Amino acid sequence: MELERLDKILTGSGLYTRSQARAVILSGAVTVDGRAARRPEEKVSRASVIIAQGRHVDTDRTVYYMMNKPAGYICATEDGAYPAVTALLPRHLQARGLFPVGRLDADVTGLLLLTDDGAFSHRVTAPRSEIEKVYEIWTDSPLGEEDENRLAMGVTMADGTVYRPARLTRDGPDPCHGFVTVTEGKFHEVKNLLAVCGHRIVTMRRTAIGGLRLDEALTTGQWKKLSWEEAETCFS
Repeated sequence: MELERLDKILTGSGLYTRSQARAVILSGAVTVDGRAARRPEEKVSRASVIIAQGRHVDTDRTVYYMMNKPAGYICATEDGAYPAVTALLPRHLQARGLFPVGRLDADVTGLLLLTDDGAFSHRVTAPRSEIEKVYEIWTDSPLGEEDENRLAMGVTMADGTVYRPARLTRDGPDPCHGFVTVTEGKFHEVKNLLAVCGHRIVTMRRTAIGGLRLDEALTTGQWKKLSWEEAETCFS
């Protein structure tokens, strides 16, 4: 089993800078599997239980989080009009460098993944992966069968933008409510598809990415850590 420096693992968790990690270890405030560790250069396994100043240290090399994104936040590092969605994360996760997987517009809510795993993010967002993303929508006018058929054939916009075939599932009791499933995730894709059909989206939220569904127990703005196995359900 690979061993790594204790101060490196503490720094990678986002809880401490390198100098802070050394100081905390030297102070005797760190335990590894229940025993005190006082040498920053000590080699330990990431499978160990590490406690620093009474706090459990996340030893995972890469992490994955699900968030129920609220409106009014953007999936970028900065924007003059809106705060970044990463501002909702605790300081140690911000320090770890988590970033959104793909993007949701400021007014779109729902399932958002955040990670520090660039390869995973690329796999999810690459068009060739053809991962289905499901959006729940409410429109300003009733959805009809002709809308289902039009999206199913694919759409070419006046500016030449081509959208792959998408699936519209209507909600019987509410004609203005439904679900749109796409496999690309181009800029404003769902909004543009419905606009071609003569509808304006009033409210939209993402409910699924591949086999991963939004945990409805998460209130708006809440987040939770996913295991690697849970994150991988995006590809199922």
